[in-house]
Order: sequence, then structure tokens, then C-alpha cells
Amino acid sequence: MHPLDPVSPAILSRVVKPARYTGHEWNSVVKDLNSVTVSFVLAMPDVYEVGMSNLGLKILYQILNERPDTFAERTYAPWVDMEAEMRNTGIRLYTLETKRPVADCDIVGFSLQYELSYSNVLNMLDLAGIPLLAADRDETHPLIVCGGPCAFNAEPMADFVDFFILGEAEDVIGEVSAAVAAWKRSGKPQGKAGILKQLAGIRGIYVPAFYEAEYHADGRSASIRPLVPEAKPVITKRVIQDLDQVMFATKPIVPFIEIVHDRIMLELFRGCTRGCRFCQAGVLYRPVRERKMETLINYVQELIDNTGYNEISLVSLSSADYSCLSHLITQLTTRFKQQGVSVSLPSLRIDSFSIDLAKQVQQVRKSGLTFAPEAGTQRLRDVINKGVTEEDLTAAVSAAFKSGWSTIKLYFMIGLPTETDEDIVGIATLAQRVADLYKQIKGRKGAKVTVSVSSFVPKPHTAFQWFGQDSVEEIERKQRLLRSLIKDRSISLSWHDARTSFLEGVFSRGDRRLGKVLLRAWQNGVKFDGWSEHFKYGVWMEAFAAENIDPAFYASRHRDQDEDLPWEHLSSGVDNSFLVREWQAAQQEAFTPDCRRELCGACGVCQGLDVKVVDWGQA
Repeated sequence: MHPLDPVSPAILSRVVKPARYTGHEWNSVVKDLNSVTVSFVLAMPDVYEVGMSNLGLKILYQILNERPDTFAERTYAPWVDMEAEMRNTGIRLYTLETKRPVADCDIVGFSLQYELSYSNVLNMLDLAGIPLLAADRDETHPLIVCGGPCAFNAEPMADFVDFFILGEAEDVIGEVSAAVAAWKRSGKPQGKAGILKQLAGIRGIYVPAFYEAEYHADGRSASIRPLVPEAKPVITKRVIQDLDQVMFATKPIVPFIEIVHDRIMLELFRGCTRGCRFCQAGVLYRPVRERKMETLINYVQELIDNTGYNEISLVSLSSADYSCLSHLITQLTTRFKQQGVSVSLPSLRIDSFSIDLAKQVQQVRKSGLTFAPEAGTQRLRDVINKGVTEEDLTAAVSAAFKSGWSTIKLYFMIGLPTETDEDIVGIATLAQRVADLYKQIKGRKGAKVTVSVSSFVPKPHTAFQWFGQDSVEEIERKQRLLRSLIKDRSISLSWHDARTSFLEGVFSRGDRRLGKVLLRAWQNGVKFDGWSEHFKYGVWMEAFAAENIDPAFYASRHRDQDEDLPWEHLSSGVDNSFLVREWQAAQQEAFTPDCRRELCGACGVCQGLDVKVVDWGQA
């Protein structure tokens, strides 16, 4: 047992997966605490296996630990068995690297990937012995910062968080660390308010305590008003102009147990300009900026040398859109095949070219292929700007079956704007068509078609941010309808819990009044809301009722385009006028082409943020 280790072997013997809590993994960094000024904890409000798979945290860990004045450690949400042991024995949430209390560090940074992780943030703060409300913390407590996609509507978490980072944290995290180091060396002048005012002056940082939210009599947002000169009326995201010039996670920590993405994660590019109107990531990470192929190959060599992994997963929003992809895969498979290293693509474009790519990456064994038609009819695919036809899917699936594949996974959404029952029927029809294609091509049954259906959640900063989400009852009705239509035993159907999607919609489009609901729900026992076995819908509804807040007001209400939205002061760089045009185009079922290769859609990002598309295929 490590001399500083607060957890005894006896405790670890009573929990599942004790390696979640031990640290000492390969490539983890330990520094002399006396040699650094800033101690930073990178936290994921989910279990170790999920947190260790987050590429953003891997990158920040490496960037921060390269700084001589900073030491970055990690912590994750203990699973319920370990939490019980910790609470029973008085063990506070600790860092994996040095086993010291998280509360003794300077900054705790949470990555907010998913609205249903908010209760875990509160639970982790409580386990750490850190006051939950930002107003109750002073300069003796760590600063709590959040980043990730959910930071673009920070308001539901405003009561608990000292500051938010909008956009790509690699571009700003060093400035944060330097500011905190200087503040500490100067004796923490003006206390916590002093450092927050300094941070508020850094582009891309939002300090919610420096703003006041106002509301109309009917409950709609009226304005968010800055209270101090340092607080900017609009906070705009940070964006990296050249990805080849920033550090990548080439020396990631290798876990002792299997994690969700237990392989090399190679990010080819940032951004996606295909313009699917439901997709928040496609807006937040604009514009497309590719890495050079030579850079990527060098990364892979370093990653293999530093980790021993034998699988490379090409991870980007739409990896198949990388302009040099075929050439890159050829290079990777020929160069690293001798070392037993394979390449995988998470999902494919719906075109026959993808099958040629799949043949390249699945030379050793043919696992299943994944396609995302998203909607069951061409009309609805036009509404969401998916830009693919049934003929595209038929051609891709036919090519796959002819090339030896038999397992196909299809992703769809239900509850999309303008959806009718005809669109639901279309999902079943399309799945059956895929199953029938196999029999036509092979002359026998044997296809395995998996239909995965998620519920649409309207997200801030998208063309559908004004659209009211379907009620739980309506989503469940549509799920029953779809289930009744699928009768072929070669087609299996899975779907998301409509209640979790509803709660996600509430917090997605919520404001800071939801903070008291979140606090009450956590006090009444909610946590791990994204895990179905721990989701307590009844407790959540009781918390809304107790605080006299109607959740449907946030999730289900259609909003006027001139309504003040709770996130309007947090800018992705995309002009609101562009989103309005896209909402109107959706209602007209009109196609907006990919601005990367065709006409600029005038979304405002490149001009407003002084950044441009980087596409090496066009170079």
C-alpha cells in the first residue's frame, strides 16, 4: 500500500473493479508537490472507464503536465459500491496520482459531455468535502471550472461552477494556469474575486457570478446582465487555427482494466460542415481543420511506442470525411501491419466508397458495419439536412453484403421536428429492405440488422434550438408503434429511455433557475442519471414540483425566434441569423450544401473568429 494511499486493500477487496481507484498506471505522471505552483485536477463526472476514454482530458493532462509550474492529476466518479465505502470510512475524494484530497488542490476541472452527468458533479464535490455552491466557496477552496459541449449552455450549472471554458481548452488552459500561478505567488490578492476578475478578462472564459439573469413575468428569459466591468456581454469560444501546432495526447495513460475506448484514439480533424440540423457538435466545433497526414502517422508511431496498443480508432465527428482518408489508411495498414496493428472506423458514410475503406480497415476480420440514416423517410432526411438517399444506403449495404459482411447496424432518431407516424413506419421499412437485400444477394437468410433508435433532444446553438421536444408519452407511443412494425427475426431493435431524453432536454435548454432543482434532486439521492439502473425519474419529478418548476416549460415548449434564449451570451461563433435561415430551410425541406467544398453558408465562424477551413485534399 502506498504511504499516502487513503484506501486500504480491505476496502478494495469489497468493490468491483478495484483498479478504478488505485492509480500507478503506465504513463501516469507524478511530480514533486513542492516543485509546482498550481495543482490541477482533471475530473470526469462518470466512472473510470468512461473518464479514461475521454480524448480531451488526455490532451489536457499532457499539456498541463508539460508546464513546469503545474501538476495535473485525475479523479473520476466512484461507483456506488466504492462511494458507500468512502462515506462509511470518511475517505474524501482523492486524486489517483498522489492520493491526496481533491479539496487540497487549486483547480478542479470537470468535462461536461452530457447533461445527465450534472448530478455526479455535485456528488463528487460533496465527496471531496467542497461546498457545492460557488457562493459558499472562498480562496481556501479549489476553483471549480467546467468545459465541454455543455458549457455552451452553462446556466443550469451556474450556481455550482466558478468559471466555464468555452471552446477548445488547449488554446486557453495554459493562460488559466499562468493566471492562477501569478495570483498565488502574489499572495492571492482580493481573494477569490480577484482571480475570477482576471480570468473573466481571458477570451473564452465565462464567470457566471458576474452576471444577473432576469426573467419575464411568464417565466421566459429576459436578459443576462454583466455586473462588473470585467464581464463581457458576450463570451466567444476559443478555437485553434492550426491543429498541427498544438500538443496531442501521444503519451496517454494505459489503464489496468478495459475501458470504453481501449485503443489508440487518433483525431484526424476537428469540426464537421455537413450541416445536419440536429447536431450540436457540428456547430460548436466549426470550422473543419484537418491535421496533415504526416503529422498523424508520426502520432501513431509515438502512440504505439508509448502504449503498446494494437488498434487505431480514427475518431472525428465524421472520420470518413477526412480528405486524405484512403491514402492515410493505406499508409497506416502497410506501415504498422507487421506490428500487428489494425485500424478501425467508428461509422461510415452511406456510400459505396465507404465499403472500399471498410475492406482496407477490416482485412483481418469483418466486424459489423454501422450506418446512420437518422430518419426513415427521404422527406424527414431532407428536413434534417442529412444529404443521403435510400439509394445511397441500398448501394452501400449491397456492396457490403457482396463483400462478405452480414452484420449491419442502423442508427435512427425519433421525435425529430415535423415527424409523423409515416416517418416511423419508414424506419421499419428501411430496416426490412436491408434484411431483404441480404437474401436477394446471397440467396439465403442470415443478415443481422440492428436498429438503434435514440430520442431527439433539441440542443442550444442548433437550427432546432427553438423546437419543442416530444413528450415522454409521445416518444413511448412512437417506440411502441415501431416495435409493432418489426416482425422479421433477423432485425433487432433497441431504444433509449424516453424519460432520460426528456430530462436531457430540460437541462439542455434550461436556465439557472434549474440549479435549485438539481440541488434538491441530488439531496434526495439522484446520481449516475445516465445509467438506467440508477435513474430515478420519480425523484426528479418530485424535485421539480417542490421547486414549483414545470420541466415541460424547458423541454417541450416551442420558442419564438425573437425570444431571448438563456445561452445567447455564450457564443459558438455561429451567427443566430444563420440558425434562423437553417430552421426555415428545414421547414421547406431545403438542402444546405457542405460549405467545406461548396458555397460558403455564411454561418459567421471563419470571419468572426479569424479562422479558416483547413482541408488538405483541397491544398
